[in-house]
Order: sequence, then structure tokens, then C-alpha cells
Amino acid sequence: MTYAGDLTPQQAWEKLENDPKAKLVDCRTRPEWAYVGVPDLEILGKQTLFIEWVTFPEGRANESFVAELRDAGIADDDEVIFICRSGHRSIGAAEAATADGIAKAYNIVDGFEGQLDEFDHRGGAGWRALDLPWRQS
Repeated sequence: MTYAGDLTPQQAWEKLENDPKAKLVDCRTRPEWAYVGVPDLEILGKQTLFIEWVTFPEGRANESFVAELRDAGIADDDEVIFICRSGHRSIGAAEAATADGIAKAYNIVDGFEGQLDEFDHRGGAGWRALDLPWRQS
């Protein structure tokens, strides 16, 4: 593993709740944020950071991803927790952050919506399925 580790959505919430330096980065695309919903950290007095790992509509890697993390105020000693749809893109994001010196970069397993089920639907696992705070944007 080339990043700090994987967290369940509940473990991620607990880090965000208990560590003032913990930050959540949603690395999905703009349409996912707009149409699927986003984690809501308002009750914690925090805001989710929104930085695409893969650009929409091009579907290319966001070459300025790390620069955008830094521009958003991410420091090397922050705990940075990455979330995507199912926990795959966020691995790449955590690896890129780690490579840039952010030692505590984590991936949320099952992401916001979880893996596909036997009917090719998402939503049975992940942040939203656990009823962690979220909202439609």
C-alpha cells in the first residue's frame, strides 16, 4: 500500500469528528456532486473539499489535482481522507497525495455509493447507505 490506509465510512466520520486537522476530499466529478449528492460536514463545522481526480467530460486524469489540493490549504501534516463513488478513484488520489508529502492520506472503502450489486445497482454500501450526513447539491 502506497498511502496511509483504508477506512470504512464510519471510521472516516470518526476521524473527521475527532481530529481538527482531518479533511475530506470528494474526488468524484462535478455531475456526481450535482446529481448524486455530497457528504455534508456542516454539523462538524467543516466543509468537504471538491477536487476532481478525473475531469468531466474529458475523462482524463486531472493533471493539477495535487496543486488544487495545496491551493485548498492541504498541508503535509493534515489527515486527508479521500472519497469517490466506490473507493477506487480515491485510492489513486490518496497515492498522489502521499507521493507529494502528505503522509496521512486515506481512502474510504465503498466510497459514497458502494460497489455494484447483483442487479448492477449502487447504493447498498458506502457513506450514503450508512446514513452519514449528506445532501443534494
